[in-house]
Amino acid sequence: GYHADRWKKLLIPYSSPTKAYFDTSDQDPFCMYNYLLDITTWNKSIRRGFIKVKITDYAGNTVESQMNSEASTFQQYKRVKILTGFHQDIEKIAKISLTFSTKTFIGPKYKLRILQMKLKSLNNPKR
Repeated sequence: GYHADRWKKLLIPYSSPTKAYFDTSDQDPFCMYNYLLDITTWNKSIRRGFIKVKITDYAGNTVESQMNSEASTFQQYKRVKILTGFHQDIEKIAKISLTFSTKTFIGPKYKLRILQMKLKSLNNPKR
């Protein structure tokens, strides 16, 4: 893992408040790249489920997010913000794919119609 006390010298010179994201994962180099997914849905009926995000760069490299442990509720014209993490950072995104799942095997399959979507890097907020 990383020693948080070693970051102190890097963070103190910045003006307060300072934001720092320390996430670990089970893969080398033990870090996660965090993104905030902000979506507005268009479905008339309320949908409850999970979103998985896949991003691809211009060279065709693809990375997929981990599925969140908590289901989100999607209502018509209501914004939902979801924190999602990737094991690899993609600098110049060419394509974003979303997969909606209810995690149920019985019953009808639902679609989630997206009206607006924004994906923002929390590790590199200027992107």
